[in-house]
Amino acid sequence: MSASHHVAGDAPFKGRGATYDPHNRFAPTHSEAFDDGWWQEEAPATLATEVREERPKTALSWNRSPDLGFDRSINPYRGCEHGCIYCYARPSHAYWDLSPGLDFETKLIAKSGLVERLEEELCKPGYVCRPINLSGNTDCYQPIEAQRQTTRRLLELLLACRHPVTLVTKSALILRDSELLAEMAERRLVRVFVSLTSLDADLKRSLEPRTASPQARLRVMRELNTVGVPVGALLSPMIPGLNDHELESLLDAASRAGARTAGWMLLRLPHEVAPLFEAWLEAHYPERAAKVMSLIRQCRGGKDYDGRFGHRFRGEGVFADMLGQRFHHARRRLGMAERIDEGLDCSQFRPPTAQGDLFL
Repeated sequence: MSASHHVAGDAPFKGRGATYDPHNRFAPTHSEAFDDGWWQEEAPATLATEVREERPKTALSWNRSPDLGFDRSINPYRGCEHGCIYCYARPSHAYWDLSPGLDFETKLIAKSGLVERLEEELCKPGYVCRPINLSGNTDCYQPIEAQRQTTRRLLELLLACRHPVTLVTKSALILRDSELLAEMAERRLVRVFVSLTSLDADLKRSLEPRTASPQARLRVMRELNTVGVPVGALLSPMIPGLNDHELESLLDAASRAGARTAGWMLLRLPHEVAPLFEAWLEAHYPERAAKVMSLIRQCRGGKDYDGRFGHRFRGEGVFADMLGQRFHHARRRLGMAERIDEGLDCSQFRPPTAQGDLFL
């Protein structure tokens, strides 16, 4: 059975989060694999990563969600090799005629010319400076950034323009840019949030297969804090019955590593993410799969997901309320502030044209 026909219930691929490729919900037709008795080659144990180029027409993505602390973001890549099974961005791959499953983490799209597009947008007469979020959809420090360096070039442009930025990552690759981030921090132009989900390395390996280890993420916090970069911890996602028991220990570890702020989010399972996550549970934690899904539905009004503004990040019901109370009690005990994107200085912004077109 080929990788493209891998189905729910098959053994997971080594180093990948999804166990199969669900159908593209926008495709007019779809096929189903079945055993017709003919011999087929065995599926490979691993899947290679493919990268294709895209030349975007715009750099900034805009949102009006009241749940988010920013109104604009930049995503250097589509898809994410980190392979986090719960990633809410997986369904977006269907817009590119790709599957939100294994395709999302193995068939990536790198945006070329993105820095030039951003420079053009920052030059527009009506542009109003507010913090840009990097990694609004996929991690800007995923493995292909090591060669592409698109994120670094974006940061260089933003520093030259004195434009504030926030970053969220699960990758230790961000330490490559620590000097650049430290210079931005001196001018109050950057905040970094490190996503923490578990201190259990075994759980991390299946839940987020190609992300940095828990200890590496804590090292990122320590080293960035040492050079003066404001660092926060984002406990996301909290998964009832799977990692919620670690909430206090995650905050304790982040606080010791130098995190000044903290936030949390409940697991979100929009569109294809719900069946992908349930198949992952059955593959890796079959003995507790039913319990985990039951608790999730208790937090979502009996459904796999509730996408209403004001509800999607926190959920509702007794279990969700208890998680929130535990988080706020532990955060206050540790003297950590709530996650904030404020405090960045937008008054220093200078459009690229004011600097002699340094990046053209």
